[in-house]
Amino acid sequence: MSFLLDTNIIVFWLKGRYNIAEKINGIGLEKCFVSEVTVAELRFGVECSPIELIEEKRSRLENLLVRLQTIPFAIAIDTYAREKARLRRAGEIIPDFDLLIGATAIEAGLKMVTNNSKHLSRIEGIEIEDWTL
Repeated sequence: MSFLLDTNIIVFWLKGRYNIAEKINGIGLEKCFVSEVTVAELRFGVECSPIELIEEKRSRLENLLVRLQTIPFAIAIDTYAREKARLRRAGEIIPDFDLLIGATAIEAGLKMVTNNSKHLSRIEGIEIEDWTL
């Protein structure tokens, strides 16, 4: 089994929390992927840092991202559209970025690693693991 790491999991990894690094080492880095959407969210987070920390955080993020394969969200556009419409009809809308990341996991055949099961579990067909428990 291979895994799509949600943005929050990458943040925890960078901060050394929840033994995420050990979990990744245990399964193998080659089985861990990120969505382009996660990359965008992470880069935004870096740019929101205090000015004096931005360069350091950019460097840390880039050093981590070069070790992971990035999945383009374009593979998930149809699933995203179908699920967004279904969730809207059901009155269970979730944020677009969460939905795009989750749809990417489905289309890439990856298990979603997140601690945001509240939103992502609403997506039909998604498999979720929470490495923070």
